[in-house]
Amino acid sequence: MRRPTNSTWRRATMIAVTVVCLAYAPIAMTELRPYARPGAPALGEWVMGRVVSPHYVTDALANRIAPYGHSLVPMIVHSVLGGTLVLLGPAQLLTAAGHRTRLHRALGVVFAVTVYVSMAGAGIYLARTAPEDAFSGAAFWIVLATLLVGTVLSVTFGILAAVRGLLDLHQRWMLLCYGFLLTAPLLRLEWGFLPRLLPGLTMEQINQVAITHLGLVVTFGALVASRARDRRTTVEGVSGSWAPLPVLAVAQLAGAAALLWIAYSYLDFGATGRRLLWAYLLPYAVGYVAMAVNARRAGRQGRRWAQEEWRLHLTALGLAPVLSIVAGPVFQHALGLDRLTALTAGVAIGCGMLAFAATTVVSLRVVRAREVQAGENRSVSGDRREAAVAGAVRRGSPGSVN
Repeated sequence: MRRPTNSTWRRATMIAVTVVCLAYAPIAMTELRPYARPGAPALGEWVMGRVVSPHYVTDALANRIAPYGHSLVPMIVHSVLGGTLVLLGPAQLLTAAGHRTRLHRALGVVFAVTVYVSMAGAGIYLARTAPEDAFSGAAFWIVLATLLVGTVLSVTFGILAAVRGLLDLHQRWMLLCYGFLLTAPLLRLEWGFLPRLLPGLTMEQINQVAITHLGLVVTFGALVASRARDRRTTVEGVSGSWAPLPVLAVAQLAGAAALLWIAYSYLDFGATGRRLLWAYLLPYAVGYVAMAVNARRAGRQGRRWAQEEWRLHLTALGLAPVLSIVAGPVFQHALGLDRLTALTAGVAIGCGMLAFAATTVVSLRVVRAREVQAGENRSVSGDRREAAVAGAVRRGSPGSVN
């Protein structure tokens, strides 16, 4: 049997993402109809009632009425445009792959404007809702706010990169932005899947489980997609590493110590703590191994740029638990949260924020390399001009002394 090639995997992944987006878009666009018109049908509610149970859906609907009630119009705008965005994402990827530049740019403008308006709706909801009053509680509110900021900054940096002609960085930032947007359909998949794996949990409890790893899942997916589209062995002007082995080793040791602290803290909360701990640790371990293997493979194959990018993200992933254990107490004291909620909020934002930081560092590497290369080119050009003038003088050009 023939082994699947990289192009086969990329095609299969693209098809899977497109199918998920096509299925999610109508769900997102009709999700808030029962809140605007009680009793009105909603596709997502209908599907979830058959996949899990009507009680599961009814309970979730009742718990969301109050938080959504005073921000219903902004939330409808956010939800409808969110469904539009997940459809625009595959369209953008296809137009980029097909080199349909004009269409890609036109859809890109629509995508960016839609992101800003959709996130404005979410921002109004978050501003009007106290963290403890949000659906699924304060940890979920913190994650939503972090996603909002990450999505807006990613699309903004993507636009700036395109304007400057840094198309490789534009691609990375837009894939990261789209990854953040995909947390919505992936969360719905977990609403349907996790009750079978963890029976008896409410949707609010499912949300608490999901946020511990969704940030890692979507940012890792964005990284894999970026690396799949960037086949360069080296990048002009890039030399050495910003993540040498000593830095990488210190980051991993600090991360290991922080992971032990997180595990010890979660074990204080019995079955709930163990459930949240495993929901965080298993995806983290898979992501860590995948990054380490890819970095090592790229090094052995002499693909220095790929190795550098994997190592920068591996360093960030190692430091993510460190950020989490620092953020937890800050949330606990600043927002008056209980220890478990603050810990979960810290864990939930760590991987996503550090992946964003790693993408920023990769961007700085590329920008710095281009500046160095431009300086070298100017220097070479100047040397050539000086050599040309000197040669003209030696040949006795007009204006020279014989």
